[in-house]
Amino acid sequence: MTDTPAPRLLRIATRASRLALWQAEHVANLLSSTRPDCGVELVHVTTTGDSNQVSELRSFGGQGVFTREVQRAVLDGRADLAVHSLKDLPTQPTPGLALAGVPARAETADALVLPRDSEGIADLFGLPPNAHLGTGSLRRQAQLRHHRPDLRCSEVRGNVETRLRKLDEGEYDALVLAAAGLGRLDLSQRISARLVPPLMYPAVGQGALGIECRDDDALVIDLLTRVSEPEVMASVKAERALLAQLRAGCHAPVGAHTWFDQGELRISGVVLSADGVHRLQATLGGPPSAAEDVGRELAEELLRLGAAELIR
Repeated sequence: MTDTPAPRLLRIATRASRLALWQAEHVANLLSSTRPDCGVELVHVTTTGDSNQVSELRSFGGQGVFTREVQRAVLDGRADLAVHSLKDLPTQPTPGLALAGVPARAETADALVLPRDSEGIADLFGLPPNAHLGTGSLRRQAQLRHHRPDLRCSEVRGNVETRLRKLDEGEYDALVLAAAGLGRLDLSQRISARLVPPLMYPAVGQGALGIECRDDDALVIDLLTRVSEPEVMASVKAERALLAQLRAGCHAPVGAHTWFDQGELRISGVVLSADGVHRLQATLGGPPSAAEDVGRELAEELLRLGAAELIR
């Protein structure tokens, strides 16, 4: 790729939570390493999801509650690019924006987190009967209930530190959080067990960052291409195509796991009923260059198995 002129200052729109700022600063460092002649500035944005820390996310829109205002900052020219947790970014494209950058991915696992004073519990099956778990994700709730129908799951809002405080104060017996977020905040020591497939399938895009810019900004698109990882980009394209073809939002009980086997992209997807009683699973593979087709074909297989009824 030939060198192209870089703007003298890149403005990155981001939420102002500690985790979001870590992610934005990580991207800023990647860009600065790629183009040392380019300055970087963070533009803090408050989203609907940040403003309302009480209501369930599904009650005020669900999709896009952590991304819409950040995207708007790019579209109206206050920023040049936006950094998202990719699992929060709706699969429906936003007119005027391009998902141009997906850097190296952190681990995709979910994490079981117990109170600091817990002893003798090694995994999900060690929790006492009728344990109260904090997670607002339908995907997590459905998979937890599939394996442990007795568990009581309810929404827990706030940033990671707030959620951990509520756990340690006894509001919950355990939390389920993304291992990637805990790692980025140097809180991996709080992970009691990693919940991985086939027990728990991650959210589409989990552990990955998505960087958007204006779709006509060739200079920024070029820079974001340079900081992207091709295998990660192929993986998330397949996962997001799966979710889009299922016509399921990012809060639906759908999980996906991607990996590479001798150069072939492999993707496994699960769809569950909200109560966890019914569960469908299928796996497909194909060339990374056809990642979106692979994701769509997997969705069609799940739909043939009856996924639409479970999602509805």
